[in-house]
Amino acid sequence: MRYPRLLTSGGREVTILEMRELLRRVFLVDLFKGMWVTFRYQAPKNIYTEQYPQERPMVAERYRGAPRLNMNPETGESLCISCNLCALACPENLIVVGWLRDDATRRKVLTTFTYDTSRCMFCGLCEDACPTDCLELTQDFEMASYSREGAIWDRHRLEAGPTPTHYTR
Repeated sequence: MRYPRLLTSGGREVTILEMRELLRRVFLVDLFKGMWVTFRYQAPKNIYTEQYPQERPMVAERYRGAPRLNMNPETGESLCISCNLCALACPENLIVVGWLRDDATRRKVLTTFTYDTSRCMFCGLCEDACPTDCLELTQDFEMASYSREGAIWDRHRLEAGPTPTHYTR
């Protein structure tokens, strides 16, 4: 199909399609189409707001957050056998396990356990390497702070587990 040609003031021939494209650019048609799509989705019926501090959001089932050292519920002792596998599996080298050998039982006894949460990327490799399931990454995500002082968690803080803040109105 052949389109009619128009003459411009310079003597150049222009097709109808070229003229239509020129008018679309001059009147910013594509910009207004994009703005229409954006504003169409800004309707109040489509907006959802979470009341975050008062209502905790649901996190994914497999989410990995703050670490915790699990305790034996019957004896109250740590399940950690000081095997150091979690520290070896950690790609960031942020876990330090300290232990002493008990002369009576010839077993390792956990003395110190430090976990640097400021460098942790929450990959879960330490959790997977633990043979006794004593190290666990919980679903708590509120670990932000304004300084680095509280980023290195010791054994007692890990055994207590994360303590999420409960907000009230």
